[in-house]
Amino acid sequence: MKSETNLPPLNGLRAFAVAGRHLTFRAAADELGVTQGAVAQQVRGLEDHLGLRLFLRESRGLAFTEEGRAYHAAVSRAFTQLSDATRALRTAPSRVTISVTPTFASKWLIPRLAEFTQAHPGIDLRITATERVSSFHADGIDLAVRQGRPPFGASLRADLLFLQEIIAVCSPTLDAADAAALPSLTLLHDTHDLWPRFIEMTFGQDPGSSRGLRFNQTTLSLDAALAGQGVALASRFLVQRDLDAGRLVQPFDSVLEGGMDFYLLSPRQGASRASSQVRSWVLNSAWKESGSGTNGRNS
Repeated sequence: MKSETNLPPLNGLRAFAVAGRHLTFRAAADELGVTQGAVAQQVRGLEDHLGLRLFLRESRGLAFTEEGRAYHAAVSRAFTQLSDATRALRTAPSRVTISVTPTFASKWLIPRLAEFTQAHPGIDLRITATERVSSFHADGIDLAVRQGRPPFGASLRADLLFLQEIIAVCSPTLDAADAAALPSLTLLHDTHDLWPRFIEMTFGQDPGSSRGLRFNQTTLSLDAALAGQGVALASRFLVQRDLDAGRLVQPFDSVLEGGMDFYLLSPRQGASRASSQVRSWVLNSAWKESGSGTNGRNS
C-alpha cells in the first residue's frame, strides 16, 4: 500500500492552510514563526508534489485557483479534526482499572474514594469487584488486590497491604464478653469458614451449639453484624472504622492469624504513570493505617 507514502509533506500542508486563511505569505509567516520565504518555499514544494497551482500570486497578495480553493477547504477540515482530537486526548482523564474483592471494595476502598479523588482529580478510577482471579492483559486490569501467599508470578509485583488478623465483631447491643454467652449468639459465617478455628483458639473447645447464618461474601456477614443480627469474623482493617465509630464492638480479645494476607498486585513492566500513582496512593493509605509501615514487604 502506497497511500501513506504518497501523502503531501505535512509542513507544506500546514503552510498552505495558514496562507490560505490569510491570503498572504507574510501573515502566514508571522503565525507560524518562520520567514516569509520559508512559507513560500513550502507552498511551492506542495504545488510541485501535487503537480498543480494552488495560489495565484498577485501584487496585493494571494488568490486561490479553483483547485486550491476546494483543496484548502478539505485541508482545513483535516487540521481542525487533528486539533480537536489532540485537545480531547490531552483533557481526557487517565483511566486506571483496579480489581478488588467485593468486601475490600465496600469496606475499605469505597469509603476512601473521596480522599483519592481529591488527591488525583485527573484519574478516572474504575473498580471491578470480583472474587475470581483476573487476567491483567485479557481483562484490562491495571492493579488488583487479592488474598493469598506469595509468590504470585514472576511478572507481578506483590506489595503486602494488610495481614489477615481475624477478630470477632458485633453490634454493641449484642456485646458478649464470655464463653457462656456464645451459645446464645448467632454466628455469621462466610465462605472462609473460620469460626471453628476461632472458637477452638478462644475457648479451647466448642462451648455449645450456636445458631448460625451463612453468607457467600464477608461484606454481607458484616452488614448483618452492623444490623445486630449476630457476630461476624473479619480482618481487623476491614472493620476498624466501624470499631472506631462505635458501630461495632469486639466481644472477644482473641486475634486469629489467618495467613491469607492482602496484597496489591501490579505488573512489573508496562505500568502507566496513572497506574503507578494509584498504586502509590493505595500503599501509602494502607501503610499509614498500619501505623508503622511494616506492611510494606514486596516480592
